[in-house]
Amino acid sequence: MPDLANETLEREIAALRTEVRRLSAWTDIANLQAAYGYYVDKALYDEAADLFARDATLEIAGRGLFRGQDRIRTYLNALPPMEYGGVFNHMQLQPVITVSEDGLTAKARWRAFIQIGWLGREARWAEGTYENRYVFEDDRWKIDRLHFFTTYYVEYDKGWNEGGVELAKPLDGVEPDETVTVAYGAFPHVYVPPFHYANPVSGREWTEERSRQLSTLTGK
Repeated sequence: MPDLANETLEREIAALRTEVRRLSAWTDIANLQAAYGYYVDKALYDEAADLFARDATLEIAGRGLFRGQDRIRTYLNALPPMEYGGVFNHMQLQPVITVSEDGLTAKARWRAFIQIGWLGREARWAEGTYENRYVFEDDRWKIDRLHFFTTYYVEYDKGWNEGGVELAKPLDGVEPDETVTVAYGAFPHVYVPPFHYANPVSGREWTEERSRQLSTLTGK
């Protein structure tokens, strides 16, 4: 006869191992995203690119989509260098991380608060939302999709009451692999990026249709 007590114990151990793996993934992913922010802060673009999976994608504001780690590295290295008089802070905040049941993929929503400027030239505030995807590749967590939606981008000395800076367009000399996957506008327009997770209390799913309904950008 089967030993029911042992079978029950084995199932409980397996369940605990799965839960520990998922909890460990949460911490690893949080550290991964925080590391990305610190590297970008100091224009350490190769270090930031190393955090992406081989077939990852990156899409920031209206700059288009870059596909694959090599193309992501090219895009990042086209951004301004860190030099005397520069500020380029990208704080990674307010994570909601959802790890898959098998512990091999995950999604996360983050808020970035940004300070950017150059001495004697300009100073700006920015804020926005990431909806990212992660994958366990080569025995470690990597960014599989990074998609940043700018909420606002404004001049420091004027603030958002004076209006916003236009949504960033493709960089000169660095063509994206694809055009933007979501057309939207930054402040004063309103766009709510779809939530990857259901409401944790009501269970209600968010849809792209709801995001479009809340958008104030004409025709989007």
